[in-house]
Amino acid sequence: MRRLIIIPLFLAAAATAATALASSSPASTSNFAAQLAAARAATAKYANDLGRAKADGYMIITPMIPNMGYHFMNPKVTGFDVTKPPILVYQHRGGTWQLGALEWVFPKLPTREPVPGAKYGTFGAACHYVDGTFVFASSQDQCAATSPKTGAKFNFWHGPLVTLHIWLWYPNPSGIFSGTNPLVSVYNAT
Repeated sequence: MRRLIIIPLFLAAAATAATALASSSPASTSNFAAQLAAARAATAKYANDLGRAKADGYMIITPMIPNMGYHFMNPKVTGFDVTKPPILVYQHRGGTWQLGALEWVFPKLPTREPVPGAKYGTFGAACHYVDGTFVFASSQDQCAATSPKTGAKFNFWHGPLVTLHIWLWYPNPSGIFSGTNPLVSVYNAT
């Protein structure tokens, strides 16, 4: 059954990537295609295996963000390497977790595009708690010892961030770099 789900998703992701590449120069198109292939090969082990991601150091940092997903971060992954995303974005239904996007964060807009045609989003300064809840706060001094929403223990704070999503594992009609994906809205309530 999983193979049947992944094949259409792979084809849709390839079509989305092809659309993003259509406006690129031939040299950057070839490089971007190689980067996507490398990223896909490196993250295939996480496509339907959140347990493997957790075993490799990824921990929840957000609940379900509408039209996006649950974010899991590996704090040991730093810098930009297309094969080692610091954040994996999952969709969840029932007992199934499906990797949808890879994400990188930067303290400011990169002066050099990490991948051709990159488009960026933003995420405000926030206090994060061990259960994935977070509260926007302009400084760590504003972070409560426990989540005001759930009582979970404080985990970390970060300043404002620039985000880069690559929807490599779930098709996105809004584009491979879009911060949100209308096709995952069915998971918003789960």
